[in-house]
Amino acid sequence: MRRTSQPAFANPVLIGAVTVLVAIVAVFLAYNANNGLPFVPTRELKVDVANGAALVPGNDVLEGGFRVGIVSDMHPVLLRDGRVGAELTLQLNTRNGRVPVDSYATIRPRSVLGLKYLDLVLGHASRVFPDGATLPLRQTAIPVQFDDLNKMFDARTRPAVQQNLQGFGDTFAARGGDLNDTIASLPSLFGHLRPVAAYLSSPNTELTRFFAALNGFFSTVSPVAQQNERLFADQATTFAAIAHSPSDLEATIRKSPPTLDVSTASLKAQQPFLVDLRTWAGYMKPATDQLRLALPNIDPALAAGIKVLPRTPSMNQKLEGVLSALKTLAQAPGTNVALNGLTSTVGILNPMIKYLGPYVTVCGSFTNFWAELADTVSEQTSLGMAQRALIQFANHQTNNVNSAGAYAPANGYQQGDPPGTSGMSDAEYTHGPAYGAAISAAGAADCEAGQRGYQLSQNSQDSLHRAMVSDQYTPGVQGPTWSGRGRVPAGETFTRRPLTGPQTPYIPGNN
Repeated sequence: MRRTSQPAFANPVLIGAVTVLVAIVAVFLAYNANNGLPFVPTRELKVDVANGAALVPGNDVLEGGFRVGIVSDMHPVLLRDGRVGAELTLQLNTRNGRVPVDSYATIRPRSVLGLKYLDLVLGHASRVFPDGATLPLRQTAIPVQFDDLNKMFDARTRPAVQQNLQGFGDTFAARGGDLNDTIASLPSLFGHLRPVAAYLSSPNTELTRFFAALNGFFSTVSPVAQQNERLFADQATTFAAIAHSPSDLEATIRKSPPTLDVSTASLKAQQPFLVDLRTWAGYMKPATDQLRLALPNIDPALAAGIKVLPRTPSMNQKLEGVLSALKTLAQAPGTNVALNGLTSTVGILNPMIKYLGPYVTVCGSFTNFWAELADTVSEQTSLGMAQRALIQFANHQTNNVNSAGAYAPANGYQQGDPPGTSGMSDAEYTHGPAYGAAISAAGAADCEAGQRGYQLSQNSQDSLHRAMVSDQYTPGVQGPTWSGRGRVPAGETFTRRPLTGPQTPYIPGNN
């Protein structure tokens, strides 16, 4: 019999081989996605950092909150100061690969679980790093990481932290209003403290000369402290003897007339002196009048001083040592540096609290954060409690929020997306406003965090008016949160925008 011919794809062996080959290619592409998607052009930039800070190859590189590349490699290098650091190799998308030479990078945590990313902040220089160049160590920063904090909590520290938290809870219970009042008064305190610190640190104040003179005064008084003690003791003995001998006092009175006769003759010779004494007494009359009024207060002080004076010599000796140490402190080179440092600290804290204060006093963000943290970290595990997380899956459009190698913000379905997906209702759009306001420029509550709703579009810097949200502020005043207040408390200094550091773009009518 004649065998009939069959199609090639009807052969099960061939179909199985093709299936295995497709699976191998898919696994290869998925594995290499961590090192950059194949066939995507990139630019290479190296970054020197003090340490790797648990950053690993495959971690994202973000710029302005958008993924612009990945960390493809990391290895130790010897830095210029002799320390061993880490050199990162970045693969940046060519559309985002032009990095000005004054840019800087920071390793930041993506979550409390230890995932990290490299935050790339572009500068404003006209020159850019060439392909393969190195971002120097001085233009990088590594803040304190969550895992560094967790290493502090060993087996002995954890029970102590629990006891501290319990004590803090008992301390701050029902005192939230007092804490808010304290934070509200800090800007005013720092505002008064700054000129005081500046005055004390000024060379014209001559604070060192003041302490030197004070030390000289007490050094003069200290040697005669025992003589002063004996003087008051002898006076006390004299008056006590008069009070305990009435007969002697009577004899004194009896002999007073002949004594007065002698005194009368003597006073004739003393008359010129007495005239001058009368004149001097006239000058002293205002002082004696005031002394008469002050005697009710001075008498108890003198009575107490009789008991205190015997202890004055030992106190003066100890005070001499204290003043000597104070003189050494005043003359130490670091004292003026410390006062200047205090002035700088106040200069830094004052504008920071002016900006951050309304988030606490008006919107209650500090209190709400700790109230909601317990619910966020509430997933029971075998090791304790973990952060609750929900895995979200993206759609099929280009540059969706879950795509590796995205080169632009998510902006709905566009030309070039997979066939059949254009016009679908699950389009994704970037909603990334940052640093929402707490107050308006006039001090009214404008607590935007959590109160914006779902905005369809808010991107004043986008000339194409795409359906994205990136503006810092929402037009209008959003008002207070459910637990907030209507405006900044009276007497609190405030500012709507940060007074220092990088600023977001200025948008007329929305600042």
